[in-house]
Amino acid sequence: MRPASLCAVVLLMACRTVQTASAPEGVAHAAMTNGANESVGDLRLERTPDGVRVTGELFNLPAGVHGIHFHEKGQCDGPDFTSAGGHFNPASREHGLENPAGPHAGDMPNITVGESGRVTIAIATPRVTLDSNATTGVLDTDGTAVVVHAAADDQRTNPSGNSGARIVCGVIRKG
Repeated sequence: MRPASLCAVVLLMACRTVQTASAPEGVAHAAMTNGANESVGDLRLERTPDGVRVTGELFNLPAGVHGIHFHEKGQCDGPDFTSAGGHFNPASREHGLENPAGPHAGDMPNITVGESGRVTIAIATPRVTLDSNATTGVLDTDGTAVVVHAAADDQRTNPSGNSGARIVCGVIRKG
């Protein structure tokens, strides 16, 4: 093989390696932080045929049942995370998985944190997508956040199920 041809092959292989190392299509993540801007885990969002699957582990949280929601803005300014806006609700529905006029696209089942302060998350939702052009896309131009609340979500009461203060937040990012 001629030296120029060998260089071309090596360059093509290097480019292929870079492409393979990039994040797969249909995947996003959220680096979760508390009000003191300390890491408390990571969540992975993955496209499924029926919507999005959210998986990951969170730690250093208060034990108990907590509401978790997608919020309308991709901003997590602590310590109270109000910059994330309200629940992600492009269809203008009522709050709660048990509300006959609901739910918001951002509503998800409660999570239960053990005495260790850890929780493994495995939630599937058909109400959102990773398609940035879709009305229910969580990767739109102003972004979306995942927020964990201080208390359990009652799954019925507007606007947030009486789930209390926002204690953890993460901006959803592609890849």
